[in-house]
Amino acid sequence: MNSVHDLGGLQGFGPVRPEVDEPIFHAPWERQALAVTLAMGASGAWTLDEARHARESLPPAQYLSSSYYEIWLAGLKRLMLARGLATAEEWDSGELKTPGLAVPRVLRAADVDAVLATGTSVEREPALPPAFAVGERVRTREMHPSTHTRLPRYARGRVGVIERIQGHHVLADANAHRGLQEPKTPEMADWLYSVRFEAQTLWGESADPHATVNLDLWQVHLLKLD
Repeated sequence: MNSVHDLGGLQGFGPVRPEVDEPIFHAPWERQALAVTLAMGASGAWTLDEARHARESLPPAQYLSSSYYEIWLAGLKRLMLARGLATAEEWDSGELKTPGLAVPRVLRAADVDAVLATGTSVEREPALPPAFAVGERVRTREMHPSTHTRLPRYARGRVGVIERIQGHHVLADANAHRGLQEPKTPEMADWLYSVRFEAQTLWGESADPHATVNLDLWQVHLLKLD
């Protein structure tokens, strides 16, 4: 989808200026926000792609005026309310008013390190070989979907080079919406590539002529050059 989350220098906010000696967390509540979001993500109530979509689909004014972890919490609230895991009143008060719903898994404190270290694989067995080879020039699709996509707006319709074949992975564009569909649609997977773009290809002649950007893109995002 096209929204303010997909910046790529197109919103006029100027260069990114990293904070010197930035702490991991700026306040204790940020640590808690990370913990709760990871715990609920590990519950299996939704996928990582659904969580990304929940954050990116926040109203533009809210997204741009929120800090990093405020955006995480706002996305988490959307997901929990949509799944019936909390009511708006419970979220605001922090108090359980109704019996909680069961979730597929519970992440316990003793298991956190192991779960975070191993993660969950989204690689799947392919039915067909990859359509593109390392070193091949490709063009990204010119698309403006209303749903989630991992193809950034600033990289659409641009020519890049396949630098690496990453494997055959669950397609994030489709996976972001499966949990809200009844009956749930079958999981989709596709070949994933690391595609290198020249900065000037993305942002014009004023960009650094020596800079490049690598994006992980699925095969459905790419077209063969004529």
